[in-house]
Amino acid sequence: MFSWLKRKYKFLKTMAQANQQKNEQPQAEKIPQSFPELRAKLQQVFAECGDFKTREILVGDEHYRLIIAWMDNLASNQILHESLIRPLLEPQAFCQFLEDKEEDLAVFLKNNVLIAAELKEVTDFNQTVEFILCGESVIYIEGSSTALAAATRGWETRTVTEPETETVVRGPREGFVEDLAVNCALLRRKIKNPNLKMEMMKIGRQTKTTVCVCYLKGIADPALVQEAKTRLQKINIDAVLESGYLEEMIEDAPLSFFPTVGNSEKPDVVAAKILEGRVGIFCDGTPFVLTVPYLFLETLQASEDYYTRAISSSLLRTVRIICFYVSILLPGLYVAFLNFHQSVLPLNFLLTIAASRESIPFSPFTEALFMGITFEILQEAGIRMPRPIGQSVSIVGALVIGEASVRAGLVSDPMVIITALTAISTFILPPLQRVLPFFRFGFTIAANILGLLGIFFFLIALVIHLCTLRSFGIPYLAPLAPLSLSDIKDTFVRFPLWTMLTRPRDLTWPETGQAAKYRAGAEQLLSKMRKKEDR
Repeated sequence: MFSWLKRKYKFLKTMAQANQQKNEQPQAEKIPQSFPELRAKLQQVFAECGDFKTREILVGDEHYRLIIAWMDNLASNQILHESLIRPLLEPQAFCQFLEDKEEDLAVFLKNNVLIAAELKEVTDFNQTVEFILCGESVIYIEGSSTALAAATRGWETRTVTEPETETVVRGPREGFVEDLAVNCALLRRKIKNPNLKMEMMKIGRQTKTTVCVCYLKGIADPALVQEAKTRLQKINIDAVLESGYLEEMIEDAPLSFFPTVGNSEKPDVVAAKILEGRVGIFCDGTPFVLTVPYLFLETLQASEDYYTRAISSSLLRTVRIICFYVSILLPGLYVAFLNFHQSVLPLNFLLTIAASRESIPFSPFTEALFMGITFEILQEAGIRMPRPIGQSVSIVGALVIGEASVRAGLVSDPMVIITALTAISTFILPPLQRVLPFFRFGFTIAANILGLLGIFFFLIALVIHLCTLRSFGIPYLAPLAPLSLSDIKDTFVRFPLWTMLTRPRDLTWPETGQAAKYRAGAEQLLSKMRKKEDR
C-alpha cells in the first residue's frame, strides 16, 4: 500500500511540475504605436477569421486615429454603437482635450467620452486579443501603447427555465443556463451577501474557458477553498467544454464508481450547499455547477425535502433509502433464494415461482442477467433517441419485449416484476443512476456463487470502500462514519428547520472538525514520502 502511494505521489509530482512549466504565462507584448504595424499584427492573429471586424475613426479634427476591433456575434452591435462609436463621433467630445492636452488620450476617453459600463486599460497586446475573443471591444489609439477594453458582450443565450434533470413539485423552478454571468447573477439573487466571493480563472490552453470558484467567506474552510483553487490551477488540458472535464480532474477517487464531486442545475441547491460551507465551481458554457465536498448522503437528499414538512420529507427520504437497497439487492436476492435458499421461502410462494419457471430453459442467474442488460439497452435508447421517439421506445419496447419474453418462455413472470421494481427504484436516485447497475450486476454474480453469503461479503466490501473514500479531505460517509451526533439531524430523516441551529461540523469548523484531522494525517504522510525520496 505504501509503495503504491509513493508511486502515485511521484507521478502527481511529475505532472504538477510539467503543468507548472506549461502553464507559465507568455511574456507581455507591447501594443504597437504605429497603425500600419498594428494592422499587420491584427491581420496576422485573426487571419481567415471572417467574424473579426474593425473600424477606424478620426477624432479631434483628424489629429488622432482610433481603431475599434471586435468579434461579430460575440459583441452586441447595439451596445457597441451606443457606448463607443456614437460618443467618439460627437463634435464637442474632444474640445477640452484639444485645449489642455495635459491628460493622456486613453485616460481622457475613459473618464470623459466613453459611456461603456466597464472600461479597462490594457498595455499587453496578447491580452487585448483575449478580450476580443471573449466578446469585448478593444480601442487602439495611434501613438499610444495603451488600449481600452470595453464590455460589449451580447451573444444569444438560453432563457432561464426549469431544469429537466431536477424537477420539483414545490420550490423554485429556475435553473442555470450556459452563460456564466447569468449563473453568477442567479446565485447572487439567492445570497445577497458581500462575503459571497467569486474568483475567476482561465482553464484550457485552446479554449481558455472561464471558471469561477464561489464560496462564502467566514463560513467555508479557507483550507478547503485553497485546495479547490490549487486543484483547478493544476489542470493542464487543451479544452474545457463542460464541467465534467473539471470534475474528472479534481475528484479524489477517479477510479471509484461513486461520485466525490457534486453537480446541480438549480441555484437554490447550490446556494444551500454554499451556505453550509461548501465551494461551488462554475464553468462557462454549461448549466451544471460543481460543489465540493460531496458526501454519500447527498445522493439521498432532494431540494424539495426542505420546502415541505419535516414528517413528509423524512418519509420520502426513507423511501429513497429503501429504493437504494432494492435497486442493488433485489435481483441478487432472487438468484440467491432460488439457487441456494429455497427453504426460506413460504411453500405457496415457492410453488408459484416453480410453476412460472416450469418451461424456462435458463437458470435464474442467466435470466436476471438477460433482463438487466435488456433494461440498460432500453434505457440508453430512450435517452439517445429524439424525445418524442425516445419515450415511445422506452414504453413500447419494455412492454413488447417483456410480454414477448414471457410468452416465448425465455423469462418468468417474477423476473419481469423484479426488473420493473429495480428500474423504478433506480429512477428515484438520479445522482446514482449511472452507478447502481455495476453494483446490481456485482451482487447478482456474488449471489450466484455463494448465495446470501456472497451478497453479505460483497456488501461488506462495498461499505469498506465507502469508508475509505474522501472528498477534499472529508470522509465520504460523514456524519455517519465517523459519527457526529450534532449532524445526525439531517441524514436518514430530516429534523424540523427550527432544530437545525448549526452547520455541518466537518465542513465549517476546520479547527475542531474531522477535516482538519484527515488533512493533518495526509500532510504527515506526504512529508514522510518527501523525506524518504530525499534520502
